[in-house]
Amino acid sequence: MLYSPPVSVRICGPVVCIDPITKALANGVAKDEQRSLESSQGKQRLKLIGTPTSPYVRKVRIVLAEKKIDYDWIVETPWQPGNALSSLNPLGKIPILQFDDGATLFDSRVIVDYLDAVAPNNRLIPTTNRDRIQVKRWEALADGVCDAASSALLEGRRPDGERSESWIARQRGKVATAVAAMSADLGDHTWCHGNGMTLADVAVGCALGYLSFRFADIDWRPAYPNLARLADKLAQRPSFADTVPRE
Repeated sequence: MLYSPPVSVRICGPVVCIDPITKALANGVAKDEQRSLESSQGKQRLKLIGTPTSPYVRKVRIVLAEKKIDYDWIVETPWQPGNALSSLNPLGKIPILQFDDGATLFDSRVIVDYLDAVAPNNRLIPTTNRDRIQVKRWEALADGVCDAASSALLEGRRPDGERSESWIARQRGKVATAVAAMSADLGDHTWCHGNGMTLADVAVGCALGYLSFRFADIDWRPAYPNLARLADKLAQRPSFADTVPRE
């Protein structure tokens, strides 16, 4: 969702300078959104707002790194009293991508779609509809793992008497089922989809990384060696190595 859209947007960094208008429109951005992507200022520097422990923020950071898009990284947590996130995203959630004039995009799936559409280099989402849907399906599955895992984590932090063990068990069950499905879908393939890294691999890598970070008791590696191989391969990339979640 785009808030207070800039008259135009041109993202420029030391490595890549993007003209999003043609690229975004060519990738299905509606014509009535053209003005929200255009800029009278010519250049803008992006700000990414979030925490280093969020798998959704990590996904965006990895995409920014793979696309070689320069940005400012602002750490702010939704759990900090008096935080300003609700003024940038009415849901009060991260990640948030902010433009110079204060306009914002939120929800990691929206943000990564935007970034891949406006930057022509290192495409992570295929342009053909069938391949795109397959990659986005992988992303939905991986994000679902993160949704369930984070829900279980937060529920587990409730005080005694308020915590629901049945809810935690339900969410952990979703995680187990989804990880098994990811392994089955990956099979003997090197990548989640196609012959190279896509957003599918980025999303899966972030989900598995989050499980390793927050749920040491979920020992998914021995059970799913194909996912372990994928995770190890992704960990060698600077975009992943530089964003490993830490407290």
